Amino acid sequence: MALVPYVEDFLPALSKLHNSSAQFRFANHDLHLAQDWKKLGVAAVVWDAAVVMCMYLELGKVELKGKLAIELGAGTGLVGIVAALLGAQVTITDREPALDFLSANVKANLPTDSQGSAAVSELTWGEGLERYSAGGFDLVLGADIVYLEHTFVPLLQTLEHLCSGTTVVLLACKIRYERDTNFLSMLKQRFRVEEVHYDKQRDIHVYKASKMAPRQDL
Repeated sequence: MALVPYVEDFLPALSKLHNSSAQFRFANHDLHLAQDWKKLGVAAVVWDAAVVMCMYLELGKVELKGKLAIELGAGTGLVGIVAALLGAQVTITDREPALDFLSANVKANLPTDSQGSAAVSELTWGEGLERYSAGGFDLVLGADIVYLEHTFVPLLQTLEHLCSGTTVVLLACKIRYERDTNFLSMLKQRFRVEEVHYDKQRDIHVYKASKMAPRQDL
């Protein structure tokens, strides 16, 4: 489901989303991401939050080399691709309808010797979580995945399943509506959360979260 309806020239600011591809340079690689707004809506365009997340990963403030990472709601796969190029072993996930498109972008943008650093996998939040190791990831990544209120509870369930006490969660998002702030409040009930980066030009926040230890009732 598209965040905004597809209309040619709906807004000049959104025109880049209608392009069939988007080009970037991250991790010393030129990346060419296919986009398909008409077919897959929000799942098939590169949003600013993904770009800012990649910029943040390049800063080196979070260790990636040799780490097990998973990207949620990957869309075009930009964040997962960059994480893999920076040394992580990445599971790049989205819902089933987006997987062929996602897989093609990953294959096209990872060098042959890096193809084994990323695997594309189906993940619908809150469903079939047993297929993923509980607490089995060092890093969980999500770019612009906080916008549909009915997904908040399954997203939190998914984060809790994937995270151990040492897992780092990085979420890049634009705070558009009150419900987005509500999600952060929900997250803070279960995770320690801090804002670690803000891109003023794009109005994108990057939050770092880690799982709270279980309460010990006296």
